[in-house]
Amino acid sequence: MGGEVYQAQVIRNFFDTITGTDRNLTRIYMCVISLAKLRHEDPDRVSALVEQIQRSKVKKELSIDILEYVCDIASELEMNAVRTAFGVKEIRDMVEDFRGISIDSL
Repeated sequence: MGGEVYQAQVIRNFFDTITGTDRNLTRIYMCVISLAKLRHEDPDRVSALVEQIQRSKVKKELSIDILEYVCDIASELEMNAVRTAFGVKEIRDMVEDFRGISIDSL
C-alpha cells in the first residue's frame, strides 16, 4: 500500500498544479513521469507521455491523454491509500479526538 499512497500523493500534486494559479508544465511533467516510473510503465508508454507533454507545451494546453492517464491511475488506486494521501481520516478515528474534548476545556 505504501506505493499506492505515494502514487496518490503524486496525483494530488498533479491536480493541485493544474488547478492552481501556477500551472507549471515542469511540475506537471515531473508528476506524470513519477507516476509512470512508480507504475513501472514500459518505455514506449513513457515516450508517448513525454511526447504528449511536449505537444501540450507547444499548444499551451494540457493534452487530454495526460489527463486520462492520471485519472485512470487515480481510479485504480485503493481508497484507503487515497484517503491517507489526501489526509482524510475515518470518522471512527476522529471520534477519539472529540471524546477528549469536554465543555470545561473550551
